[in-house]
Amino acid sequence: MTKSSKPASDVTTTHDLAPKGADQGISKGLTNYGDRGFSLFLRKAFIKGAGYSDATLDRPVVGIVNTGSAYNPCHGNAPQLIEAVKRGVMLAGGLPMDFPTISIHESFSAPTSMYLRNLMSMDTEEMIRAQPMDAVVLIGGCDKTVPAQLMGAASAGLPAIQLITGSMLTGSHRSERVGACTDCRRYWGKFRAEEIDAEEIADVNNQLVASVGTCSVMGTASTMACIAEALGMTVPGGASPPAVTADRIRVAEQTGTEAVRIARERLTIDKILTPAAFENAMRVLLAIGGSTNGIVHLAAIAGRMGLEIDLKALDHMGRDTPVLLDLKPSGDHYMEDFHHAGGMATLLRELKPLLNLDALTVTGRTLGEEIEAAGPGFAQTVVRTRDNPIYPQGGIAVLQGNLAPGGAIIKQSAADPRLMEHEGRAVVFENAEDLANRIDSDDLDVTADDILVLKNIGPKGAPGMPEAGYIPIPRKLARAGVKDIVRISDGRMSGTAFGTIVLHVTPESAVGGPLAFVRNGDRITLSVARRELRLHVSDEELAMRAAETPIVVPTADRGYRKLFLTTVTQADQGVDFDFLRAAHMLGKVPRADSDAD
Repeated sequence: MTKSSKPASDVTTTHDLAPKGADQGISKGLTNYGDRGFSLFLRKAFIKGAGYSDATLDRPVVGIVNTGSAYNPCHGNAPQLIEAVKRGVMLAGGLPMDFPTISIHESFSAPTSMYLRNLMSMDTEEMIRAQPMDAVVLIGGCDKTVPAQLMGAASAGLPAIQLITGSMLTGSHRSERVGACTDCRRYWGKFRAEEIDAEEIADVNNQLVASVGTCSVMGTASTMACIAEALGMTVPGGASPPAVTADRIRVAEQTGTEAVRIARERLTIDKILTPAAFENAMRVLLAIGGSTNGIVHLAAIAGRMGLEIDLKALDHMGRDTPVLLDLKPSGDHYMEDFHHAGGMATLLRELKPLLNLDALTVTGRTLGEEIEAAGPGFAQTVVRTRDNPIYPQGGIAVLQGNLAPGGAIIKQSAADPRLMEHEGRAVVFENAEDLANRIDSDDLDVTADDILVLKNIGPKGAPGMPEAGYIPIPRKLARAGVKDIVRISDGRMSGTAFGTIVLHVTPESAVGGPLAFVRNGDRITLSVARRELRLHVSDEELAMRAAETPIVVPTADRGYRKLFLTTVTQADQGVDFDFLRAAHMLGKVPRADSDAD
């Protein structure tokens, strides 16, 4: 009998080709050819064409979601992160397999990145389901990518771990430190007010984004990075390292190593995304002065787990959760400063009495154990103590009233205190086009005491709920030195924005919410202290207006737009598709027995 000349590891037998552990490794989720043995045989034949051996294919498989794209500079370090994750996976004895999904960049997505978030979540979920993997590393950073990945992974149900791409470095303009995108908006406001000229706005445009990576302030990307770590979905310290640092690459390697462990232990995502974890994330959202978008995304992720975010309870929680993080737009610093101050460990240590310390993280340890492992901390000035906060309450307040029966929100930590108790005359714009046509007109009938109202920029109205809620100051007022004015809409605004701006008015105007029937000259009261948003128009008058101008809900004839308009939910349910939410809702968070009550 002649021995085979092939290495022992490459010898293939009939036994090797039989599906073994059909729910593990390369044998998982076999393509259906009617013969499971042949399905595995064919799969192995093709993957061996890439040079893999049988010994390699026996390892736990870790999928790595590759969201690199030339259109997405926020993910410009994806190739380096993927290589580091692969290194960590292989050092831990796993087989790394990267694969592409949709990549969404905030400023390169029409009509808005939010319109595509659910599509990315579906892509992520189905690719996780369709391809053999025992765990998945989700690489995301730009605003909608991290929530889309967490939504998709939550629905897929596998062990999953999030890797953040990291923030950009700050730049310098005429000796002033600048970073996207709060400073983008500040300088553009100066340009609109004719305080700076075309030459200077062109100069600062070259300095606002000093490297690849996400916005360097507490915008939505940084908010979701912090929330992902608070949920227990990243390795400790995973939120804050800038994109182009060695710290970020080391985090990526550690993420790969942890991915193999959670694959072996079958630490599925439902064990991490618990009600306790969502409560911790909500505390962090409030304490960092996080983006208002964080509420929408948390609601969507929670909905995939059968949970609902209780906005009233969130507001209650905010009354004893001060803003501690001194970052723009609520403070003065940038994400790299937060990282140098110890990152999330420093913040969580200060929040410790308010957190659910028994919540499990992807490391297999509890949040409390991870805080203890991070050590006692050190002197720094970026994260304040609870006795000396940036703002005495949480960054976000929830408003109720006849103008927003389903609620609305305001980022109170980034608003003008003088305007948070205000009554004014409504100056109404019917949609984004109407706003663009009239906001800069010298004939616009508006004063600094008025309230700007923008309709039809909600989930269905735009569609996609764009970040048009940051209504610009009318040019004639900007020229006169007005820096803030009360603004109300059913849309969103960037977490990098600032001002006295009421958002997410629910139900939206496009489906017949009261906002649809506001007219020029109506009186509106905003009282953040009373959490009130009131239109001084009787129910009878609103009913008469509704009868005079019946609402036609937007529709589409085909494609993704039809799917979106047919199934998208309102802001309080995360602007997710109704059929993607868990079939059975398990309860609300914060829970009735939590500190929020």
